[in-house]
Amino acid sequence: MGFLWEKIARRAMFGLDAEVAHELGMTALRSGLAAPYYSDAASLPIGPLKRFGVEFSNPVGVAAGFDKNGVAVNQLASLGFGFVEVGTVTYKPQTGNPRPRMFRLPQDEALINRLGFNNEGAEAVAARLSKLKRIGIVGVNIGKNKDVPIEEATENYLASFSLLADHADYVAINISSPNTPNLRELQRSENLDELLSTLSQAAKNRVPLLVKIAPDISEAEIEAVVDICVKYEIAGIIASNTTISRPGLTSENVEGIGAGGLSGRPLRDRSTRVIETVYRSSNGRLTIIGVGGIFTGDDAFEKIEAGASLVQAYTGFIYGGPTFAEDVNIRLASILKERGFSTLDEAVGSGVPDR
Repeated sequence: MGFLWEKIARRAMFGLDAEVAHELGMTALRSGLAAPYYSDAASLPIGPLKRFGVEFSNPVGVAAGFDKNGVAVNQLASLGFGFVEVGTVTYKPQTGNPRPRMFRLPQDEALINRLGFNNEGAEAVAARLSKLKRIGIVGVNIGKNKDVPIEEATENYLASFSLLADHADYVAINISSPNTPNLRELQRSENLDELLSTLSQAAKNRVPLLVKIAPDISEAEIEAVVDICVKYEIAGIIASNTTISRPGLTSENVEGIGAGGLSGRPLRDRSTRVIETVYRSSNGRLTIIGVGGIFTGDDAFEKIEAGASLVQAYTGFIYGGPTFAEDVNIRLASILKERGFSTLDEAVGSGVPDR
């Protein structure tokens, strides 16, 4: 099956505009054309895993951005993913930035996007999720509307949270996309403190909250974010979002693409360093979902060694195709056995000196 994807389907899809190809892929998922690739997530070799009170069938999830509106949640779960994170969802619907706004860099196994939180809005997504008989864990990632000033961000997030919280197993607060002007200012201590103070109260005894951070903030800034998350008993941190830097890219015409967040292979090491900083700073008190440059089980294990106890992928899934989750899980199980770990939990943070 993987051969068919790599030699035929991927070549055809990569001949199209990146966003058009993604839309066609989502249509194929929703219509059942991906059924030959379906895999039972619970039958894969790692799991179940308990994280922030939620039981995951395996540690490999779909990152936010892939299914922005929650239209193919069960179909994605049926490809073997242990969880699916819907979004980013904003309170009001948004069309996002002008096209073209998504670009492949095959030579670097990367993507650049400046989509701009294009989504149908919290009310529409909540209605869709409320009717869904979920077959796996579903997170919902929420963000700020583009036209909402920073000083009104808390109310904007709270409005989305209120609509979506009852239809999610966890809610992720996106304060790190580079494609919404000034959004990353919410990572500053004074802004984040206000935001999490309000949202943590709304979430208490209702649903776990996680915070998604950027890979472009300093170690001191990461430590400050961790302190605030611990203060408000946030369940975890997702590390990390896309980067605005362009580290060592070899693809042609990168400068011509312009602004946007870079994901994929070039982000791998940077996101792993962020994970390790979060792990050290929190003394293991926060669940970390590691994301950024995961293409294989070896990449996933690198995140786990650094302190992640769950992982997510977007770009790696696009390049790897519909067998991605199964392939990563099987290889990850093999690595754990080779390294002498009887459980994944034993491996979490094992590569961090003096952990």
